Amino acid sequence: MFQLSDDQRDLVAMVRDFATSALAPHAVEWDQTKHFPIDVLEEAGSLGMGGIYVKEDVGGSGLTRSDAAHIFEELAKGDPTIAAYISIHNMVAWMIDSFGNTDQRKKWVPSLAAMTSLGSYCLTEPDAGSDAGALRTKAVRDGDDYVLNGVKQFISGAGSSSVYVVMARTSDTGNQGISAIVVPAETPGLSFGPNEKKMGWNAMPTAQVIFDNVRVPVGNLLGAEGDGFGIAMKGLNGGRINMGACSLGGAQWALDQTVAYLKERKAFGKPLIDQQALLFELADMDTELETARTMIWRAADALDRGAPDRVKLCAMAKRVATDAGFSVANRAIQLHGGYGYLSEYGVEKVVRDLRVHQILEGSNEIMRLIIGRTLADAH
Repeated sequence: MFQLSDDQRDLVAMVRDFATSALAPHAVEWDQTKHFPIDVLEEAGSLGMGGIYVKEDVGGSGLTRSDAAHIFEELAKGDPTIAAYISIHNMVAWMIDSFGNTDQRKKWVPSLAAMTSLGSYCLTEPDAGSDAGALRTKAVRDGDDYVLNGVKQFISGAGSSSVYVVMARTSDTGNQGISAIVVPAETPGLSFGPNEKKMGWNAMPTAQVIFDNVRVPVGNLLGAEGDGFGIAMKGLNGGRINMGACSLGGAQWALDQTVAYLKERKAFGKPLIDQQALLFELADMDTELETARTMIWRAADALDRGAPDRVKLCAMAKRVATDAGFSVANRAIQLHGGYGYLSEYGVEKVVRDLRVHQILEGSNEIMRLIIGRTLADAH
């Protein structure tokens, strides 16, 4: 589990080349101009990153969650924001591939896998975040259609995506009353709020998705009525690993920049790297990232195997990796001194980007709740 295969090494090298050439040189500029690089995403799709764990018969790469963890760490070294969006897009493609019927898979997945069309995942609402079962967006059956009304909040890719996988209430039976419905972007009645002004993730549009009597065919339902909550939660297991891996990548980049800076910067007649206190800080940062990386790989392996403890391990890995990633990147600013606070060095951007990873795909408080409940239920 802790040694990359030859195929994985080749995969990592390919993704590293892409991140280094296509993402890293533009990351600060995209952040400052709030530019969503759709052309670069299509380039990622041409390399197989639009359907990483989607089956090959509909254009996917057919890789494992363990492979994906390596991919997202490398992507985030180039730009955590774009890496995170690619993770969300992959969740959408995977949901349609895994829970859709043959017609649905053939209709939507090939273009998602190629990233010639983009996907958004619509779960969170203005009054339903951590308590996903409390969502109020409704899908009412009317003949051969569903009519959707409601608002989704904090939706990544909103306004730019072609496909929206929407969790909507088809009956008032709690979690069992939620269904997953695919809504194409061109559907009448679908609209979007303004792009949110955010602390980080500025290169990715984030907005409300608004449904005003949006009518879609019943054939757009994924699985059966009432399957939506389970589909959403299964998607989040993988999303949590990916977001943890994105945190590792961003923080690893910040640590690498810090080591280079401390070697160059002199104080009191010698390079800062010669200061034992600073070496100890670097050692702690490196150790925290390696510890978190071990958890990410273990959780990914559990998800690949369908292990009984996979939900708990995904929650643990997400919490450990996103906390460690933000902490390490934040300390990288400190070790850069005043230069760390300047946008041109890129470190402060990574800190802003990684901060939200502790909140989304289930906040880290919810991760602790999942872990604690698993423990309580086992005794």
